[in-house]
Amino acid sequence: MIACRVLLVDDHALVRAGIRALLETLPQVEVVGETGDGLAAVQLATELAPDVILLDVTLPGLNGLEVAMRVARLGTGTRVLMLSMHASPEYAARAFAAGAAGYLNKDSAFDELSAALDAIRAGRRYLCRAIDPAQVAVIERKVADGGCGLGRLAPRQRQILQLVAEGYGTREIAERLFVSIKTVETHRAQIMQRLDIHDVAGLVRFAIRHGLLPPEAT
Repeated sequence: MIACRVLLVDDHALVRAGIRALLETLPQVEVVGETGDGLAAVQLATELAPDVILLDVTLPGLNGLEVAMRVARLGTGTRVLMLSMHASPEYAARAFAAGAAGYLNKDSAFDELSAALDAIRAGRRYLCRAIDPAQVAVIERKVADGGCGLGRLAPRQRQILQLVAEGYGTREIAERLFVSIKTVETHRAQIMQRLDIHDVAGLVRFAIRHGLLPPEAT
């Protein structure tokens, strides 16, 4: 009998294949779907209602933090284990604030992946061993108090910020989100005002610093 149905979300096909191979060695774990796209991840989570989503932080179109927040609003009881290249208390705190049940660095050993799955399936929170939980707690309090720049933006604004930072033009963003060009322009102006950033290069740096883009994007 399958005890845990897993949706695997990572934008690198080889990474997904490797994680899938590892998961298939675990008893009572079934990978029920996979994707490399954030919007597709939300759709699959809605359709499949998996027990756990293994979710990369950095995804095209809709980053892992936004995916985690949307999954939490589905009310299906799906638990999110965030996967990241960053062994950073700040990234972990943001993941938990977004609704993730666990945070695991991609450099972690396989036994820690298994331990993380066991923990979140049992209803506990899991933080990878490479990160100091006390530092995460301090940052979580700051995020809860509104001290995180992303917290100043509405969900649609965070999505547009990511697309701007990924290099999409106003018309392309409007077409992808099925909104008017004027709406995108208004959101972009509000984003720059709220973040006190007034050029695209600054938005890109902000997006990288907050985990919306990988560091190699610079």
